[in-house]
Amino acid sequence: MSGLHNGRDVFEYALLRVVPRVERGEMINAGVVVYCGARRFVEARTHLDEARLLALDPAVDIAGVRAALGAVESLCEGGARAGQAAGEDAGRRFRWLIAPRSTIVQPGPVHTGLTADPAAEVERLLELLVR
Repeated sequence: MSGLHNGRDVFEYALLRVVPRVERGEMINAGVVVYCGARRFVEARTHLDEARLLALDPAVDIAGVRAALGAVESLCEGGARAGQAAGEDAGRRFRWLIAPRSTIVQPGPVHTGLTADPAAEVERLLELLVR
């Protein structure tokens, strides 16, 4: 696909949202997952604003949320830290991560774009949409 878009490739991304009390529908953005199939790239970066999260739910399990966000990052990294998903390709790991779930950490809708540097997109999106 590279070359068709002036050296840029299609990428997909989804925000990671923390929803401490599903019944209230309140959430904060806490990370981003970026996938670029042409480059076999998948990466997640997270940033948890604890003060904002505690404002939504003073009883939220911060350590549990941090563990869940860390698990997403580990799954993207692959290797031994990815557990059972270690042998899966980047696309399958991304699709698993963006599947709807009713846990405290939930993926948002998937969006697309063009990039020459997927790793830079991860940082750009984290800064723009999370921090």
